[in-house]
Parts: sequence; C-alpha cells; structure tokens
Amino acid sequence: MTRRPSPRAVRLLASALGMGTLLTMAACMHDGDGGAGDTTERRQARPAAASPDTPAPIAKAATAPPALTDVQAQSALLTDADLGAPWTRTEGAALWRDALLKATTDNADCGRLLDAVYTEELLGEPAGARAVAGFDDYDEGGQLRYQVTAAHRADVDKGLAWLKTMPQKCARFTATGPRGNRQEVRVTEVGLPEAGEARQGLRLSTRGELDGAPATLTLDLAAVRVGDDAILVTNGGLAEPRTEYTVHALQVGAERLRQTRNESQAQPQTPVQGASQSPTQAPVQPQEQGQQPDWEQAQGDGQEDAQEPEAETDEGADQDVY
Repeated sequence: MTRRPSPRAVRLLASALGMGTLLTMAACMHDGDGGAGDTTERRQARPAAASPDTPAPIAKAATAPPALTDVQAQSALLTDADLGAPWTRTEGAALWRDALLKATTDNADCGRLLDAVYTEELLGEPAGARAVAGFDDYDEGGQLRYQVTAAHRADVDKGLAWLKTMPQKCARFTATGPRGNRQEVRVTEVGLPEAGEARQGLRLSTRGELDGAPATLTLDLAAVRVGDDAILVTNGGLAEPRTEYTVHALQVGAERLRQTRNESQAQPQTPVQGASQSPTQAPVQPQEQGQQPDWEQAQGDGQEDAQEPEAETDEGADQDVY
C-alpha cells in the first residue's frame, strides 16, 4: 500500500521548486540586462563610421594675385636715369621703323615674328594694363623700347616657347618691304641674365633699303616673365646693338616690377567713407601722389630724382627722329 506524503512535505517541496525557478529567472534576466547594457555603452563610446556618401573636406584654392593696374605698370617702368648715358627720353619713332620693320613674308611663323616686332607685341596682345617707355642713343642712332604688360602666366610661357623656336624656323628668310623691295632677314638666339622666372632673347637682322640706299637694321628682342606679368625690350638700330644695355634693362626692370607688386600688396587700403572704425585704430591715410618710391630715394646722394615715366602717345610715335 502506497503511503501518501504528508501535507508538510508537499509544502516544503513546492517551496524548494519555486525558489529554484526564481533563481533561474533572475540569472537569465541578469545576463540579458548586463549584456545589453555593455553593448549599448560600447556602441556609444565607439566613433561613428564615416558614411561613403559623406563628401571629403574641400581644400582651399590658392588666391591668385590681383591683376596689374595701369598705375603699377607706370611705376614699374625704367627711366633714362636707370639706363645712364647715352640714353635720353625718346622724341618719337625712329626713321627705320616703317622702312625696315613693316615687311611681309609667305612663311606664317616668320611673318608673325615680323608683325610682333613691329607692333611691339612679342608675346601677343596684352591682356590688361600696359605701359611703354622709349629711349634714344643719339651717339649711335639706336633706340630702346621698354614695356611692362599684364598677362596670364600660361600665355606668357606659351609665347616664350614660341619665340624659342624662331632661330630654327626662321634662321634665314626673305621678306618684302613696304615699297616692294626685297629684304634678307636672319634670326639668332641671344642669352639673357637670370631675370624673372622665365625668359627668351633673340637677335633679328634685316637688310633692305632706307631712302633708296642699302641699310641693315639689327635688334635685340627680349621677353621676361615676372610672376604673372611680362617685360619686353627692343634695343637696336642701324648699328649693331650693345647687348649689355638690354641685359641691364631686364635686370633692373624685373626687380623694379617685383618691388612695385610687393609694395602695392602690402599697402593698406583706405577705409570706405562712413564705415565704422575701431576706436583704437586711426584712419589709414592715402599715399600722396607725388611721393617717390623707395628705389628712387636709394639712387644716392647728389643725384637728381628721376621723373615719373610716362607712356608714349601715338602722336609722338608719328615723329621721325633719325
């Protein structure tokens, strides 16, 4: 006969089973909460990964220098005091200019060179400001033309590369003068000093007629890039030109142009009228028109100040000097 458990034993067994169930549930809940809590904390501490669609930071573009102004071009010109004797300010275009430079040829490159020399645009038409100064050497009948132009760096370098090919493409060719006379032209390369960032020099010699008599015109042609601007020099005449004058003009001129650029960029701008100003800063006074640049004051004691160069006018270019 099976003996039934007493009520007290049943109650003890039920209590033990209930306690075990509660412990098991508590352990499961502890593991679940702890794992979830740890995962959340780790996710919050971990840096967010960059989305593939997130654009990369944009690099700041280099600021291009401001374009050369007419005032800066005039300030960067040479004077007769920079060149010294025997050079003086020109009184007009030389007689040989139209007679020997205004020529044509069937060769496209050589014809372009003749046109560039005649119009004084060795690197093509200027892209902006332009200033020209002319000087005469009455002892030898020469003329030196000095020009400062605004340009684009790529265009200047392209023009210099084209000039460099002229001694090969146009070493010798035949041209026709304005009166139909035959001219023999030669082009050679001329070495230039380390002026500016890029440069090219040529010597052009053309033999033709002047006033019905044989004549030979020889010119030194030089182009130099200084930053984003250009310097052009034409020096010569009916006698062989002295290249040292061309070299000197380029060396002094490149430094003059660079200094003019630096001074203009460093000079503070005059405040706009009516604009608010800091109580601790006085208004910037504009520079006087007659103030001399530093390079003129450094000429030395006892030397007269050079006059501000002026660009030649078309009226003066129509006069004949020689």
